Amino acid sequence: MFKFLKPLLVAGFLAAAAILPAHAQAPVAAPTLSAKTIAGNVQYELIGQWDVNRLNTILSTDTPKFAGITVSYTPARTGVRLYRISYDSVVPEKGNKPIRASGLLALPDNAGATLPVVSYQHGTVYGRQEVPGFPEQSPETQLMIAQFAGQGYAVVGADYFGMGISTEPEGYLVKASHQQACFDFLVAAKGVMADLGRQSSKLYLAGWSQGGFVTMALLEKLERSGVKVDGAATASAPLDLGVAMSGFLSYPRPFDAVWLNSIFILSAFSYENYYGVPGLARSLINEPYYDAARKAYERQPFNAADIPSDLHKLLKAEYFDPHYFADSAFGKLIAATQSYRWVIKSPVRNYYGETDEAITVGVGRMAQTYAQALGAGNPMVEAVSTGKTTHRGTFATAVPQWKAWFDTGR
Repeated sequence: MFKFLKPLLVAGFLAAAAILPAHAQAPVAAPTLSAKTIAGNVQYELIGQWDVNRLNTILSTDTPKFAGITVSYTPARTGVRLYRISYDSVVPEKGNKPIRASGLLALPDNAGATLPVVSYQHGTVYGRQEVPGFPEQSPETQLMIAQFAGQGYAVVGADYFGMGISTEPEGYLVKASHQQACFDFLVAAKGVMADLGRQSSKLYLAGWSQGGFVTMALLEKLERSGVKVDGAATASAPLDLGVAMSGFLSYPRPFDAVWLNSIFILSAFSYENYYGVPGLARSLINEPYYDAARKAYERQPFNAADIPSDLHKLLKAEYFDPHYFADSAFGKLIAATQSYRWVIKSPVRNYYGETDEAITVGVGRMAQTYAQALGAGNPMVEAVSTGKTTHRGTFATAVPQWKAWFDTGR
């Protein structure tokens, strides 16, 4: 969730790694006919080759600029090849409506035929192309490529519905769609690997912010489908959106991010579209700001100053009554948006920052708290502090710890 790329100036409508600029990007064209097609109408094309020097520059220079923190990473030892994949999927919330979606496969040059796979779930972005399938525009994806693919892992990452090449509206934190997009992409990516003469061995999941939520949601679907997952790691994951939003409204912290407005706007319009609740966003957002908020969600041009960062201005007053919020159509959908309340069988580590401006310590630890409440306690889930780190700093600090953990199972 919460991760945008450029400061939003006056409105503060961003998410810790990206922001809403005053212009919108044009829809992305689908892969050209030169892309190779394999079974299942999966297409792929080579979109880049990054050498070791490029990867190590990402680790030593680019990531510290992005995250605002210097972290020690394992230097890359091999170049990588990057493939954009397009594939067919369905939208569960819309009666399994067919959809065409995209994502990234990054393969190391100098590695064996059998590779461990890391499925990376990206965080919130504003631009449709600031996603894994367009890695030049995604700093978080670049870090994953440099730290994992540059060390012999295959890295895969879905773009989610409404992002990448998809022309649908964004399905922001729409759980079943996230699960479907990532599950189907994992299948497609493994098919491309096989076509390129590579096979998968261990399977690991990882994600930051919104992607942390999606990682846990994907884990749930994989476990229910009988797919073995060797480890799932998150950073700054909003594991329970209802609890997180209730905290923003009823118990705000002095250092809460000014861009938390983005969570309410993106989720309100996404839920209206995907769950079929006409007028949902208008019921939440005060009328003077509705049009600008809608344009922001739809990636149309808008004036950033027309969206206040103060939630008391943006949202209708009744939503600050916790009982009203809980009983509202929006509140009920938000309350169901969680990704930890099942008996988890795979090893899980949820990393959290103690000074994260978006994810509280309590939210970051929720999966472990729930798991420990099950009888004698489920030992498969662990919450790990990255210390007094910001939202971006938590991600940057967690990544090498993810790798050290995944390496023990290779």
